[in-house]
Amino acid sequence: MSQAGPSSIAGTHAGKHAGMPIRNAMTIDVEDYFQVSAFADHISRDSWPTLSCRVERNIDLILGVLEASQVKATFFTLGWIAERYPEMVKRIVAGGHELASHGYGHLRASDQNAEEFMHDISSSKKILEDIGGQQVLGYRAPSFSIGKQNLWALDSLLQAGYRYSSSIYPVKHDHYGMPDAPRFAFYPNGEDGLLEIPITTVRIMDRNLPAGGGGFFRLFPYQLSRWLLQRVNQQDQQSGIFYFHPWEVDPDQPRQQNIGMKTRFRHYVNLARTENRLKALTRDFQWDRMDKIFLKTP
Repeated sequence: MSQAGPSSIAGTHAGKHAGMPIRNAMTIDVEDYFQVSAFADHISRDSWPTLSCRVERNIDLILGVLEASQVKATFFTLGWIAERYPEMVKRIVAGGHELASHGYGHLRASDQNAEEFMHDISSSKKILEDIGGQQVLGYRAPSFSIGKQNLWALDSLLQAGYRYSSSIYPVKHDHYGMPDAPRFAFYPNGEDGLLEIPITTVRIMDRNLPAGGGGFFRLFPYQLSRWLLQRVNQQDQQSGIFYFHPWEVDPDQPRQQNIGMKTRFRHYVNLARTENRLKALTRDFQWDRMDKIFLKTP
């Protein structure tokens, strides 16, 4: 970040209109079950093409849930997935959703040098734009892997033609997180730079509590997740950023063996409940695409 410090946009383009409910951003990280970072030591990348893919079935289910509630969302999609399922990508775009980048092959940004990262974000952007036929403006790093040690990645994203990132999670976590980052959308290097839109947290007792989905949405009772997001809308008067993965609506996915108890719990807890919880979430809040809420787009 610049020496002058980040420039916050809190209260400026957080999706609020006079007399209208606050719109929250619904986002999906489009990857398959075998591509999650927690399985990296157990499933080799070389084996990916031979594994049974479930992402297309799961995305079609999600598109149906969103259509039923007339919700538009942002799909942060891997280039690897887009190359193999171009018709699925076209269905996402045809549904009126935003297509954004999750990188090419789910490599953590923190595991790449500047040259490797630029190639990753540029190639995935081109693949998605060629297939989807729309400009790709947003990026989310796999496993929220942009933090204090690699903030240079934000400048790389700007150079590659992105306008915003949603790659910093202001929480303390054993695999990711930048707990002292701003909680709401900000410009890390001034308003001429990239806009960073963090995953939603709630500030309680001097600590940021995760409130933006993922495994916490499956772990917490739905009533708690709903209360946390309501608090952000009502008390902070800000849009929330919610995320989940296609494999989280798929309790029938192949179960991995020889993984640790902690990883097993995190990945498989309450998979059978996610779909109904998502349906409730789409009914209980107002939702839209990231670009429509945070960028000045038509």
